[in-house]
Amino acid sequence: MEMAAGRGALGIGLVVAGVVVVVLLLGAFVLGIRGKRRELPTPRPDEQPRLPDGGPVRETSERREPEEMPRSQDRLTPHELKRHGSRTSASQERPRWSEGSSGSFGGGGPGGH
Repeated sequence: MEMAAGRGALGIGLVVAGVVVVVLLLGAFVLGIRGKRRELPTPRPDEQPRLPDGGPVRETSERREPEEMPRSQDRLTPHELKRHGSRTSASQERPRWSEGSSGSFGGGGPGGH
């Protein structure tokens, strides 16, 4: 008799746990709908972005070279440095790979020798 009572309690516990999971899922669904209603509506066709008057902006390709770090005996802090980054290279020729080289480390080629 005791085993039968234990199995019945286990069954009821599983049913209660299932109901709790379903209620939590429904609550999450309702909260999601409420959040969606608070969002701004999608833009109308007249509010969509337009192309600039000069047409589409094209990508530019140029060789860049780094700015030199100033030599100093004292340690420089970031605000003491001039503009940083890179500048347009004097030569706009693209570097080419050596003949017989794969162009990458470990690429499997014979190398540049």
